[in-house]
Amino acid sequence: MDILACPICKHHPLDLQVIRESDEINEGVLICKNCNRWYPIIDDIPHMLPDDMRNPEEDLEFLERWKEKIPAEIAERGKPFNLASKK
Repeated sequence: MDILACPICKHHPLDLQVIRESDEINEGVLICKNCNRWYPIIDDIPHMLPDDMRNPEEDLEFLERWKEKIPAEIAERGKPFNLASKK
């Protein structure tokens, strides 16, 4: 994960928040501290798409499901979607 960079601002390395793991990271979040964007890791796969290619419903569902384990700054103010924008 050290070689991954934010697809928007190109900042690296990204911070990793592990939510669930076995031999590999099953669920988690990659966070860009430069632009405050977040990228979910779902079923072992990082979903690192530009904003216009992301699925808002899928991203908001992910945030809602893991809101207790995701940093509050991402759940409440992360880009491009966050739980505050859902209201």
